[in-house]
Amino acid sequence: MKTWSDLRIGLKLGLGFALVMVATAVVAVFGRYALEGVGGQVHELVEHRQASVGMARDVKDELNVVARGVRNVALLDDRKQIDAEIERIRGCETRIAGLLERLQAGDRDGEAGRRLDAVQASRTAYTPLLTRALELAAADRSDEARDLLLKEVRPVQAAYLKSLDAFVEHEVLRMQASASDTEAAIARAGTVMLLVALAALGCGSALAWLITRSVTRPLRSALQVTERVSAGDLSGPVPAGSADELGVLLRSLDGMQASLRQLVGGVRGNAESVATASAEIARGNQDLSQRTEEQAGALQQTAATMEQLGATVRQNAENAREANSLAHGASQAALQGGAAVDEMLGSMKGITTSSREVAEIVGVIDSIAFQTNILALNAAVESARAGEAGRGFAVVAAEVRTLAQRSADSARQIRTLIGQSVERIDAGAAQAERVGRTMHEVVQAIGRVTTVIESISAASTEQSDGISQVGDAVGQMDTVTQQNAALVEESAAAAESLRVQATQLVGAVSRFQLPQPA
Repeated sequence: MKTWSDLRIGLKLGLGFALVMVATAVVAVFGRYALEGVGGQVHELVEHRQASVGMARDVKDELNVVARGVRNVALLDDRKQIDAEIERIRGCETRIAGLLERLQAGDRDGEAGRRLDAVQASRTAYTPLLTRALELAAADRSDEARDLLLKEVRPVQAAYLKSLDAFVEHEVLRMQASASDTEAAIARAGTVMLLVALAALGCGSALAWLITRSVTRPLRSALQVTERVSAGDLSGPVPAGSADELGVLLRSLDGMQASLRQLVGGVRGNAESVATASAEIARGNQDLSQRTEEQAGALQQTAATMEQLGATVRQNAENAREANSLAHGASQAALQGGAAVDEMLGSMKGITTSSREVAEIVGVIDSIAFQTNILALNAAVESARAGEAGRGFAVVAAEVRTLAQRSADSARQIRTLIGQSVERIDAGAAQAERVGRTMHEVVQAIGRVTTVIESISAASTEQSDGISQVGDAVGQMDTVTQQNAALVEESAAAAESLRVQATQLVGAVSRFQLPQPA
């Protein structure tokens, strides 16, 4: 059977924390139930007792307002003031009825119910008298209302107020008793929680002492072993531990000490071999350093040549890009010229159309002039028939005929000129079409030239990039070679340092104390 010291540290700590958590849970659960009980009592105190006292006092306040109103009704002579007081009294009575209904609906013990019944009985006796007095006052029978108020209403009102005071007194006493019970419950809950907390504290302290004791003893033993090993003594024994993690630690320290014994013995034998090998490595590194420096010089010359070649190719690429830009500009100019020729051709076609329309209009004018001439001729014939009476009309007809002939001559001349203009415009349009086709051919030729130049520019750029990459690679090789040279020098220095350190290691290992062989 395992003892306490054989338990794992995690289990010990878990048991300790579990005990503390269980005690905390017990305190919390008990506190919750205690608070629920106290909360119920407080709820009863606030929701029922205090509310009942408040509503009863509200009834008393409203009844005092009614009493003042009754007094005013008995003393006032102004009709409007009396009506206002009566209205206020009725409002108070309505509110009193609502408050008493709420009180009746509440939770009451036997004594509170009896006292509330006494209040209702007083109200039952008081309300008819008050209503009768208010009716007399409303009917302008002030003297009768005053006598009724002073002789009958006031005594009943006093009894009404006395019953209300008795109910309020009883509810206040109940509220005080509930408050005392609540305070007692809180005190009991606090005492029990304190006792449980003290018990949990005692158990936790005892368990913490046991856990601390089971941890610190093996740790002191482990500390002694590590101090002895750090001083170079590997011959001493390691005490056996328990079955927990600290016991495992002590056994691991024992194994570590045994491994260190083997390690130190092996290091002593190998340190001299390391010193001899490091000297040979230093000599080889010296030869390698010389060859690496020669290779670095050749790579630097190659890198300079590649840089010059790259500059030449980059200049070619720049020239190709500039030629490409110029070709693009010429292409754009040719395109704009072709567009201008197309616009001019469209304008000439419009002019041709307009000229033909004008020619048609001139033909119409010529036809009108011809018809006018015929009409003037007919008019001259008719005026000749008329004799002396138609002579004036004949003169007018002759003038009209002359104008018609002149209009016809002018129309024929205009038609001839327009025909010549149309022929010239057609010739110009044909020439513009030929120019347009030529411009399109120029644009296509420039486009092909641009494509060729773009190909040359792209090829030059690719060549420049390739040469740059080659130059970068050569530069990287140069850098790596120089780094290798530096590393070779460092390696030589490290080999020399290794030889020195191996010698020092032999001296350092000799300070460890190993058990004497049997």
